[in-house]
Amino acid sequence: MTEQIRPQTATPPQRAFFMSDNDGVAPQTNPGLESVYLAHHEKVYRAAYRVTGNASDAEDVLQTVFLRLLRNEHSFQSVDDAANYLYRAGVNAALDLVRARKVRGTSELDEHAPPPGESWKPDRAHFSPELRERLRQAVSQLHETAAEMFVLRYFEGYDNAEVAKILSTSEGTVAVTLHRTRVRLQKELGGIR
Repeated sequence: MTEQIRPQTATPPQRAFFMSDNDGVAPQTNPGLESVYLAHHEKVYRAAYRVTGNASDAEDVLQTVFLRLLRNEHSFQSVDDAANYLYRAGVNAALDLVRARKVRGTSELDEHAPPPGESWKPDRAHFSPELRERLRQAVSQLHETAAEMFVLRYFEGYDNAEVAKILSTSEGTVAVTLHRTRVRLQKELGGIR
């Protein structure tokens, strides 16, 4: 059984991750980036885990998101809502990883543990690992906006109003998109409910 590293108990990364070269001068810590990581890494990790179904992949996604942030710190400073920005970046990076794996024809699923931070919702507890993997694959093939809405609503448990706020759209758009997405996924997965 693979050991799970959960964000609540994970050791924060070495401070060197948050160091900047500062044009050849001795590296200086970047407390701003470190505080962003400490404030948001759990949410990004949980979202990535729900999409990928694998702790190792979720850690890879978490690393990817924060390395991109480190490389593009100047553009991140203009972001109004860091939590939503990072969450969306995590979901998108996880979807990209699942899509890439499907193209390569490989699939990994950690079948032994529930998502970090909480157990599977009771209405999904009966899903077999194979069905969860099929669902992840099907979600990865959705249009990016539909996939984000589906993950936020059904994997993360946000209501339609919260999804609309996070994605800067209307509740009506969320409701219609989720309905169409559920219909499509039910057809693709053989009519599950």
